[in-house]
Amino acid sequence: MASTESVIQPPEVKGNDDVGARLKAVRKMHGWSQRELAKRAGVTNATISLIEQGRVSPSVGSLKKVLDGIPMSMADFFTLQFDDNPHVFFRADEMPNVGTGPIQYRLLGASNSKRAMSILYEVYPPGQDTGPELLSHDGEEGGVVVSGRLEVTVGAEVAVLGPGDGYYFSSRRPHRFRNPGDCDCILVSANSPPGV
Repeated sequence: MASTESVIQPPEVKGNDDVGARLKAVRKMHGWSQRELAKRAGVTNATISLIEQGRVSPSVGSLKKVLDGIPMSMADFFTLQFDDNPHVFFRADEMPNVGTGPIQYRLLGASNSKRAMSILYEVYPPGQDTGPELLSHDGEEGGVVVSGRLEVTVGAEVAVLGPGDGYYFSSRRPHRFRNPGDCDCILVSANSPPGV
């Protein structure tokens, strides 16, 4: 379901094709002066000033060099929404599946570039797992099983969780998830910092 709210952009950003205005908005979003951004990117102050004023159109390579100083990818630069009223509510069809296999990981707030955590609606079909190797990464994660059963391995500890049961641990501890049941396991999880 499409949102009826419009995205509010600062007046200087009129569209994705206005590179100078977009660069200025991104710089201000970080609270940097032109001099600070120039220093981070390894370019002159004049380069930043001329791009922001629209007096020069940077090559792809020049723009990439400036964005590397932020750091920000070209894709993020051109798709970033300058939203003064961030999207608050999300319908099921507004949560993209960021999984790559049979397990669904539907990400809440995917359009929010300033997320400090990832909240996922996960669906594990019967017999599916996160793979034979234990996972390990920075951060913390937790979740609550909504329906079905989930086998959670954290280090040498293993537990089968049912509806209403949950887990919470440091993601640096090797871990794995598996659905040992004969129906889908649905859970809601969170991890910080956001992994997706």
